[in-house]
Amino acid sequence: MIFMSQSGLTEPAQQTAWEHWYQQHLVIMLTVHGIASAQRFTRLQGEQAPSLALYTVASPAVFEDAYYLRIRGMGPWLPLIDRRHYRRTLFAGLDRAPAVPDTSVLLVADRAQPEPTLGGIAWTWLEAVALDRVPSFRGLAVLSRADVGQVQGTGIACYQPATACLRAQGCQGSRDS
Repeated sequence: MIFMSQSGLTEPAQQTAWEHWYQQHLVIMLTVHGIASAQRFTRLQGEQAPSLALYTVASPAVFEDAYYLRIRGMGPWLPLIDRRHYRRTLFAGLDRAPAVPDTSVLLVADRAQPEPTLGGIAWTWLEAVALDRVPSFRGLAVLSRADVGQVQGTGIACYQPATACLRAQGCQGSRDS
């Protein structure tokens, strides 16, 4: 299952400090039993949230774990989180989050129903199953940076990796999985 946390700040001047905090937060999240990988992205283009984090999780039970409940969330950054972008959704459709290298981008498309031929790209469609459940369906595709100019279609956001794929047990597509 894939847990996605999306957000953005209301104070752009705090971005550098937030980036540093978020890197540490991903490492802490990997100490939760049932979270196998974490990677964070920043938006290059599109209308979706400026920040997106993908986590591989074992099941919805992760979100009921007492330790998770103590360490989750935006901590001291909560007052600066732009509520227009803050969503937390658990998706079914992949067992592991894709590992996106620096040479690639993550494309994201939110839809009411999957669109298998959207923009001529091979999408993996995920269905929202827990937490905010927004959007109902989210398409993911990993493309090389060189191919981004060929992306066509509305409502497609393009994200670049802000971190490497951090792993407790391995990310799909990583060299050591």
